[in-house]
Amino acid sequence: MLRTYRDYSSCCNFTRFTVKISETDLFILADSDLTDLARDAAHHYRSQLEEYIRIHPEFKTSLVPLPNDPLAPAIVRDMIAASSASGVGPMASVAGAVAERIGRQLLSKSLNVVVENGGDIYLHVKDDISIGIFAGQSPLSDRIALRVPAVETPLGICTSSGTVGHSLSFGVADAVCIKSRSAALADAAATAAGNLIKSKSDVRKGLEKAMSIRGVLGVLIVTGDTLAVQGEMELTEA
Repeated sequence: MLRTYRDYSSCCNFTRFTVKISETDLFILADSDLTDLARDAAHHYRSQLEEYIRIHPEFKTSLVPLPNDPLAPAIVRDMIAASSASGVGPMASVAGAVAERIGRQLLSKSLNVVVENGGDIYLHVKDDISIGIFAGQSPLSDRIALRVPAVETPLGICTSSGTVGHSLSFGVADAVCIKSRSAALADAAATAAGNLIKSKSDVRKGLEKAMSIRGVLGVLIVTGDTLAVQGEMELTEA
């Protein structure tokens, strides 16, 4: 998927840089160029996940939650907790979990950090920010944005789509966007809600599923020309 939506950020004064390692494709905003630190962090967390999957291959393939493993690395425990809360497999939370873990490390060198990993975002900022909503071929794509007051951060804002990208989804929504204090949970919840939307008539089911997950602050769903929002989601023009 082309990352054209990365041009629609309100953070014009931040330094922008990218890090790509296999499936991990990061677009980062910070106070300075922290490419080396971000790359090292990405390698670190990818190595932890790859080693855990080598020993526990079901972690990669399961479509249902797995039991907690107190001996697992912290990022794996994040994913297990997020998947258990949302009722999906642990890999449904991987992009958000990686974004958050890398973002936390970058905060040691920058007061402002936004890490986007394939449409899933972790952010900690000192000024209000707007995040554009990319929804594929929907007429609403790139026309609306989510306004995030700085006082609400750190936050995870993650999006699942049944029509855009390569992530596994059993639904047809153009975008299911979730806001949560945890990026891993936001990612898993977006998948869980998106899986329920087989047509426009299922949008309410998606809203109800998302808001039933403990830790979800708000949800936005775009399906064709239909837009539905519930919870703490402040919209503005992109």
